[in-house]
Amino acid sequence: MNNETFTELLSSIQEGAEILQGRKPPSRAFEINAGDVKAIRERLGLSQRQFAALMGVSVDTLQNWEQNRRKPRGAARTLLLIAARHPEVILDVLHSS
Repeated sequence: MNNETFTELLSSIQEGAEILQGRKPPSRAFEINAGDVKAIRERLGLSQRQFAALMGVSVDTLQNWEQNRRKPRGAARTLLLIAARHPEVILDVLHSS
C-alpha cells in the first residue's frame, strides 16, 4: 500500500470514529420511516411473516418497524432502500430461491 492510499484510509477511519462518537455528523443519512416499511411490504404483496423471512428478521422486529417503535439499521435498512426503489429486484430474488 502506498503512502497516499494509507493516508486516505487513515483519514476515513478517523472520520468514522468522530461520527460514531457524535463529534461529527455523517455526510449522508438514509431514513426509513414506519409508513415506508409497511408500504414497501404491501407493494411487494407479502405478508408480515413472508417479508420478515425475506429480511432475515423476526415478525416482532418487523412489527416494531411498522409501528415505529424501532428503526431498521445496517443491512436491513439497505435492503429496504433497494426494495423501495427497485421492488422488481427483490421479487426476482424471492422467486428464484
